[in-house]
Amino acid sequence: MHCLVFPGQGAQRKGMGEALFERYPQQTAAASELLGYSVAELCRDDPEGRLADTRYAQPAVFLVNALSWLALERAGRRYDYFAGHSLGEFNALVAAGVIGLMDGLALVRRRAELMAGVTGGAMVAVVGLDSARAEATLRTAGFNLVHVANRNSDRQVTVAGDRRQLALAAKALRGPGVRVLPVHVSGPFHTPAMAPAGRAFADVLRAYEFRAGHTPVMSSVTGAEFDPGQAVPLLSRQISRPVEWVRTVRALRAAGVDRFDEADGTTLTAFIARIAEQPTEERV
Repeated sequence: MHCLVFPGQGAQRKGMGEALFERYPQQTAAASELLGYSVAELCRDDPEGRLADTRYAQPAVFLVNALSWLALERAGRRYDYFAGHSLGEFNALVAAGVIGLMDGLALVRRRAELMAGVTGGAMVAVVGLDSARAEATLRTAGFNLVHVANRNSDRQVTVAGDRRQLALAAKALRGPGVRVLPVHVSGPFHTPAMAPAGRAFADVLRAYEFRAGHTPVMSSVTGAEFDPGQAVPLLSRQISRPVEWVRTVRALRAAGVDRFDEADGTTLTAFIARIAEQPTEERV
């Protein structure tokens, strides 16, 4: 079975999607009208470095993901499952027919605004350490305002939280074979500090219809199939809960998926290659 995965924030880069905007002028124009600025210019030229701003990065990544899917669909590609990492889950829902492209973009725009409104935190990627060890280190050191935010692979997690505590936590997490790298986002995404944004986003979500869809989507919050009837709690909790990418990939494999493609990139497929079929024993 075959699954297409969609990346989230962090995949943005200057020049992305240029050929796609030319191939899909109608969708590009509609997106620019909805957003109030030229998304093609944003992605092509990145004026004033706005792609580093969550408010611009998330809609840009969403649209490029969506146009990448349209190109794959036009080429005759068919998939048995869709999944997305954080923001990318909205693309998975569009591809599966759960929501329309413009509704998805409107939701992502508002999501980005709410997430950008939570400041005072930061994120780092921890490479070379499993989730259990990272959590044990944070717990033992008493860093109660720092949390594992993304479980990306067996040996890579993202940690986020209060900026001052995170700087100390980064020192504690470093060790032989372990690198700690900054993640350029504006806040402590996927941690309890984002709960107010999640609650506000729930109110936004209630105004939208989520259909049954034609292809299953695996939720990156629960690692189970996305239930459109639970869209409001699932998508609002996504903002303040960890991205369970390891659990999602294992659930897809358990469902029979043995081939993964990625829309516009290789970040997620690189993570997938580093996720074992079964959890390994983790000593903490």
